[in-house]
Amino acid sequence: MSSTSRRGPAPRTRGARRAPTPRRGHDARRRRLPLRFLLPLVVLVAMMAMLMLRGYVHSEILADHRIRPEAATDKVPQKILDGGPVIDTRSGRTTSLGVPDHRLVLTFDDGPDPTWTPKVLDVLKAHHAHAVFFVTGTMASRYPDLVRRMVMEGHEVGLHTFSHPDLSYQSKSRIDWELSQNQLALEGAAGIRSSLFRPPYSSFADAMDDKSWPVTQYVGTRGYITVVNNTDSEDWQKPGVEEIVRRATPKGGKGAIVLMHDSGGDRHQTVQALAEFIPRLQQQGYVFENLTEALDAPSANTPVGGLDLWKGKAWVFLVQASERTTDVLVVGIAITGVLVFTRFGLMLLLSALHARRVRRRNFRWGAAPITEPVTVLVPAFNEAKCIENTVNSLTASEHPVEIIVIDDGSGDGTARIVEDMDLPNVRVVRQLNAGKPAALNRGLANASHDIVVMMDGDTVFEPATVRELVQPFADPEVGAVAGNAKVGNRDSLIGAWQHIEYVMGFNLDRRMYDLLRCMPTIPGAVGAFRRTALERVGGMSDDTLAEDTDITMALHRDGWRVVYAENARAWTEAPESVQQLWSQRYRWCYGTMQAIWKHRRALVERGPSGRFGRIGLPLVSLFMVLAPLLAPLIDVFLLYGVVFGPTQRTVVAWLGVLTVQAVCAAYAFRLDRERMTHLVSLPLQQILYRQLMYVVLLQSWITALTGGRLRWQKLRRTGVVGSAPGAVPQSRASHSGNERRPVG
Repeated sequence: MSSTSRRGPAPRTRGARRAPTPRRGHDARRRRLPLRFLLPLVVLVAMMAMLMLRGYVHSEILADHRIRPEAATDKVPQKILDGGPVIDTRSGRTTSLGVPDHRLVLTFDDGPDPTWTPKVLDVLKAHHAHAVFFVTGTMASRYPDLVRRMVMEGHEVGLHTFSHPDLSYQSKSRIDWELSQNQLALEGAAGIRSSLFRPPYSSFADAMDDKSWPVTQYVGTRGYITVVNNTDSEDWQKPGVEEIVRRATPKGGKGAIVLMHDSGGDRHQTVQALAEFIPRLQQQGYVFENLTEALDAPSANTPVGGLDLWKGKAWVFLVQASERTTDVLVVGIAITGVLVFTRFGLMLLLSALHARRVRRRNFRWGAAPITEPVTVLVPAFNEAKCIENTVNSLTASEHPVEIIVIDDGSGDGTARIVEDMDLPNVRVVRQLNAGKPAALNRGLANASHDIVVMMDGDTVFEPATVRELVQPFADPEVGAVAGNAKVGNRDSLIGAWQHIEYVMGFNLDRRMYDLLRCMPTIPGAVGAFRRTALERVGGMSDDTLAEDTDITMALHRDGWRVVYAENARAWTEAPESVQQLWSQRYRWCYGTMQAIWKHRRALVERGPSGRFGRIGLPLVSLFMVLAPLLAPLIDVFLLYGVVFGPTQRTVVAWLGVLTVQAVCAAYAFRLDRERMTHLVSLPLQQILYRQLMYVVLLQSWITALTGGRLRWQKLRRTGVVGSAPGAVPQSRASHSGNERRPVG
């Protein structure tokens, strides 16, 4: 696309004075963050917040998986060690209770699980049995419907902490957090609170030790009854259905609290064992009840309302939103991966075929080479620092040229500089500022030849550029030719990044699109057109901000072939600051979206237009609009994975993607015969440059969706590209001392 803009700022009325601005407070004077940066920043922060919330709920963040080994028991009261599995330390009490004979309390830990909990509930319902589910806050937050079903079917629900840590390692504040978050999940899921608590990694009462007993005492001061067990099915070991039933069966008709699990892995043996265990013990006179039913006590689950209920609902809503958001992000990154690798694969394959075809020794575009003169149009708006270099490079052309400089209302003497050069075959056409399309159409009307080359006022050609650019017109089907635009000021970091982008992205893309016969853009810096083709489509249009993309799509729809001439090199001055780069790419991106929308009817048309619409438009939309918008997901997941894990796998995956990109970049540099040294900055480019392109694309979407209008933005030029490498530099006009030296 063109890197030269046309429309300058509105002129200020001579002699007018600006009204004084009233003084405001310090906050009012503070510079606000532009919306184009604020909105993408908000989106990225929201994405990270959703990822971190999901990571917290999935125990990837702040999780503690340490398990303390057994300790001494001398500080634990003997009556607790010898007592029952229900331990009450509330209000200073130190008591324990057992379950009466022929009463069984089935307890299930670590759920709810979306696969196994419903199966467990189905078995319990089929046999009219009740149980106690000690749920973690993480699982209850993720599967609130299952908690609600437990309560509706008459089961009791207890706390099993939020993230399942060994509480003997935790501070009192962390214990309070685990309990309160667990309660918050219950409130949001089922509208209840519970006074039952089972510590993670707990066992029988006689396993209480000097490290776990203080936790039990403290939990009691917070109003909870601690429930351990006295019959362990050890179903987590998957010993077999009969063995689970045997271990879960109490001896001599005694009552028991039986430990089972409805989450944490494959629980099909647990489900099968329940289906045999419950009816077998019911025949022996056992009753399967909730804990409070077995103890003839009031229910441990109490309903909540008011603010507590809404806080719980808000928490569950946020967790569900984070789950769905991250699911969408995962799908998005999968789509991004497919698009990126598809594009890389196509570029590598088709660019190799393209290079092999055009570099054959006997390759010819037509029966005879193009030798007749051509017209070169140079639209210029305030290009005083660059225009002399541009015109001098054209006068050194190996192909006969007519040079027309169209001054589009410049205010810096651009036209006068060209006129003072007094060169043969160089004409200056002046017009009031009307924009680049109007300037090109004005130049086209004054052109003397059938082939027209268009370039920017900040670009320099090599002596062979015009000759190489026009040779494809020996094929009568060719209506336009894209040249090879190069970054001249590549000695800065931003310039080096754009150099990589031009060589790897634009030029490999053009080779690919050439073979697919759907090239979307003739670069404004170096392109050539058959005059009759331009006239048939109505010339250059100002309907979009990307007139080069617009005209290229129009030519495709009219049946003309658009090709790429790799040896037609032009050296252009790329933006040298983030702000200038943003301005340029914003216009390119928004203009491309406008062009896609303008030519959308090609999707349903027949003939050449339909072919381009069903091949070219989808490829451009996927690779130039959708994939760049989703690309930052790679960096978001990279950052999350590096910080919260799995760090090693994340880094390896990212390095793998970077390696693929490096291979493509190295191949592109080899095709363009460029030095590989600039690829040193590729990793940094992939991290930082992509974010800028994301901001640009997102802001373009916002502008498009809100119906905003984007004006032409003139980039500040320095004249740094004095001549093409290998060309003899021409004398330049006066230089100020602070101007940079040309890149040669």
